[in-house]
Amino acid sequence: MVSVTHAAHNIEITAEGLQEELARLEIQKEALERELAAVVAHLGSVRRTLSAFESLLRAPAAPQASVPSPESTDAAIPSAAPTARKARSGKTTERPVSADTDTDTDGPKQYGKLTEQIMEYFTEVGDRDVRARDVAAALGRDTDSGSINAVRSTLDRLVGTYRVQRTGRGLYRAPRS
Repeated sequence: MVSVTHAAHNIEITAEGLQEELARLEIQKEALERELAAVVAHLGSVRRTLSAFESLLRAPAAPQASVPSPESTDAAIPSAAPTARKARSGKTTERPVSADTDTDTDGPKQYGKLTEQIMEYFTEVGDRDVRARDVAAALGRDTDSGSINAVRSTLDRLVGTYRVQRTGRGLYRAPRS
């Protein structure tokens, strides 16, 4: 028969192992939640961009006699604001939609302001690796995870356009000239 003290010792060892496992799992859960939030934010921006492209493709093109100059096509792109959105029910609702924030465009807003603030921040920090949380803090946007995720999502878009480099998991740096 196993002694009571030996059984109690085994229970203590098992409990300690479970406590360590619990701590490790909680850290892993928090990391996965942050990653999921970043994926959800990126997914939303991709959906908004696709919606804007679909609206542009559905708009009837005016016939032109000559090939437009690059200056005229660049000027035409920002003025084409998407107005039709497909709701989940499949119906199309007519309302002006911002490509950056997925909100109605009722008032004058500056889009791309966050992008420009981030690029200015990278010119200040120079050749140094930074995290999205550091960028958000420097811009005064570190109050909640939504703001940090907006910065992270913008950083990911800037990586896609080669305006910022990803140097490691969660690390960003201004591109080398």
